[in-house]
Amino acid sequence: MTGGSLGLRTGSYGSLQQHLQNSFVLPIQTSPILRKPSKMLVPGSREKERFIQRICKFAGRRRVGMLLLLVASVVVCMSVLSTVSKDEDASEVVDGHHTQRLHNIRTSNCVPSSYPDVSMSYGAHGNKMDNNSSLQNNILLSAVGEAQTLPPPVFGLNDIPPAHPCEKFTLPPPPVDRKRTGPRPCPVCYLPVEHAIALMPKEPSTSPVLTNLTYVYEENSIRIEPWGGSEFGGYPSLKQRNDSFDIKESMNVHCGFVKGRKPGQQTGFDIDDLDLLEMEQCRGIVVASAVFGNYDIIQQPKNISEASKKNVCFYMFIDEETEAYMKNSSVLDGGNKVGFWRVVVVRNLPYLDARRNGKVPKLLLHRIFPNARYSLWIDGKLELVVDPYQILERFLWRKNATFAISRHYRRFDVFEEAKANKAAGKYDNTSIDFQVEFYKREGLTPYTEAKLPITSDVPEGCVIIKEHIPITNLFTCLWFNEVDRFTSRDQISFSTVRDKIMSKVNWSINMFLDCERRNFVVQAYHRDLLEQMASSVDIVTQPIDIVTQPIDIVTHPPPALLPELSTDRFTRSTAKKMPTRRGRERRSSSRRHRKVATGSRENNSF
Repeated sequence: MTGGSLGLRTGSYGSLQQHLQNSFVLPIQTSPILRKPSKMLVPGSREKERFIQRICKFAGRRRVGMLLLLVASVVVCMSVLSTVSKDEDASEVVDGHHTQRLHNIRTSNCVPSSYPDVSMSYGAHGNKMDNNSSLQNNILLSAVGEAQTLPPPVFGLNDIPPAHPCEKFTLPPPPVDRKRTGPRPCPVCYLPVEHAIALMPKEPSTSPVLTNLTYVYEENSIRIEPWGGSEFGGYPSLKQRNDSFDIKESMNVHCGFVKGRKPGQQTGFDIDDLDLLEMEQCRGIVVASAVFGNYDIIQQPKNISEASKKNVCFYMFIDEETEAYMKNSSVLDGGNKVGFWRVVVVRNLPYLDARRNGKVPKLLLHRIFPNARYSLWIDGKLELVVDPYQILERFLWRKNATFAISRHYRRFDVFEEAKANKAAGKYDNTSIDFQVEFYKREGLTPYTEAKLPITSDVPEGCVIIKEHIPITNLFTCLWFNEVDRFTSRDQISFSTVRDKIMSKVNWSINMFLDCERRNFVVQAYHRDLLEQMASSVDIVTQPIDIVTQPIDIVTHPPPALLPELSTDRFTRSTAKKMPTRRGRERRSSSRRHRKVATGSRENNSF
């Protein structure tokens, strides 16, 4: 668990930062020294003086006065703009000097380490990056040629070198950009792939207390309580739920797939036997994602090393609806590979909610990949742009951690997260309130500094980095049980499960900055938004075709727990706001409508 104070919340990184990382002094702008013109004038200057005097004679006239006023205002505006641009340039220079200072420190020590290019990390939105830009995002600060020829270091079992190449790396301050606020990527210190592989532990990490974890099997599950749970999850009772948080050496818990002897075979979330056999052969690292409900477009990983191409398993889970779309669009032509991804079609899905179905591979990868040592889960809308070995070394092996997840870029309190979910219509408000009140009765409190070294109660759960050992498998099982019992908003239940386990055993989670997550995954748009944007382009470029052939916009509203909620939410999300008028337009409108009858003025104003 990474400790430290809450720090300051910055608008550029969009996450909690440490105080020491925000000590940044802006350059002081000094005004230029004005000198009086010399009294010795050359003949040319005398002619200019006479010309100015002639103009001043006519300055009293209205047209000439207005012209002079216009010229003066243009000059003032240009001077202000030039001052602002100089200010921004100066701040960029300071950032460049800071980055160059880090560069000089690393290169002087001749340590092969890699950092993302700061200018690239602070650039435009990630979905505009191409292969070249994402490669530049992880440039080596030390000499690249020397780094490639250095032999990988040799360390003992589960050893982290005493002087790690990245131990002195500090997060540089965010750039000053008035036009861009909100979350963005930040630099991350990665080792070259061959050095990261050399630091991979030879043996699994030790699981505290829990060493033997088995899972409940029930052919016919019976609902004991009137609410919560599902047939796929086995309807665990509240007593079984409470007992599952009492950590022992051997435990048997509910963890999905309760109906079958083997996950994926007649359990719900069914997978073909050939795919299951291939998944059992994955014994190292698995990178997994899913697209259900045809909700996203499959994103291809970039900057993947030859070692990862040979040793890392890339699996993409899709449903039959997404499979049909991919076949119709010739993305999936009879094979089971799309780029890096081995595509696995899942049938007999356990839930009607596509997002809830996505929680099965997200939280239960250890059940469908029983022999994998490490897993990296990324949501279907994300594009991986850093090699998996580098990510595991940075967020697990370097920290001696077994589970890593980024904290939310804006919120770190569960109560605030619940309010945000209700305001955005993410789920049924009554269900969210019930879940929060349930946790509150169990002892959930708002997040304060008293919870340090825990830095947040709310994760950004689109990426999960995990070592498959009994304690982390138990954590994701119990987290899934909360999602199965309550709402599918897993950010709300995360801290409750974490804190209950941490109160019993010496185990923690590495919650890293969200800007660091944005360094190795790039977020793309959902399919429905892309189709709407493409349709709007067609509307602009082909107005005649719209009259004769209306464009059929395909949309997929976010799924909800109750069917009647989805229509309301989608209507609210697609409703267009009336444009508001600004200063001068509002004043001119009021002048034109001064004779509006009393009582109707408010109705006609914006």
